Amino acid sequence: MLGRKLGMSQIFAEDGNFIPVTVIQAGPCVVTQVKTKESDGYEAVQLGFEDKKRNVSKSLQGHFKRAGVASKRSLHEFSMSSAPAVSQAAEVKVDVFKAGELVDVRGTTKGRGFAGVVRRFRFRGGPASHGHTSHRRVGSIGQCAFPSEVWRGQGMPGQMGNVTRTIQNLKVVRVDAEKNLLFVRGGIPGPNGGLVEILKAVKGPGKAVKGKS
Repeated sequence: MLGRKLGMSQIFAEDGNFIPVTVIQAGPCVVTQVKTKESDGYEAVQLGFEDKKRNVSKSLQGHFKRAGVASKRSLHEFSMSSAPAVSQAAEVKVDVFKAGELVDVRGTTKGRGFAGVVRRFRFRGGPASHGHTSHRRVGSIGQCAFPSEVWRGQGMPGQMGNVTRTIQNLKVVRVDAEKNLLFVRGGIPGPNGGLVEILKAVKGPGKAVKGKS
């Protein structure tokens, strides 16, 4: 489902230890479209999150009207392994998750703008003593004879942050169904107020990883 990151806090466990958690305003989401193999060639559910009253394109207005729901600010499609058990216009709330289970949270990291290699990739940098001029530069990025090229993945200055990242296997510490709040252990990508996707864990304990035995 979809939600917004509210910030970090801590919860005291029964043994007295505190657990760092991220609070997520998870839903409620509305099913705006159900895709099946018969109609679309694959199984998926499209969810809408947060009402939007202005600046809605005519195509999206028609899409929401056919679904019988109000215009939504955010739309996202979640693929399913089998036929979805929900119907169009159904409401999905945070109670689909339970305390103790593992989830994957996907979000967009904070944008840091253009950054050099020292900040972007934690390069050590050059000598800082008198007479040196390459304090925070990249240095050598390739070879002159063989292979005479810059290898793929070489750290270079450029845009830092503002990319999609997924944190896997975060434990659900608490679920507040009345306030639509989800408390997950640890941190998640993005700033406070950022949109996030919450999914069932794919690589949790006891689950086989595709392509590995």
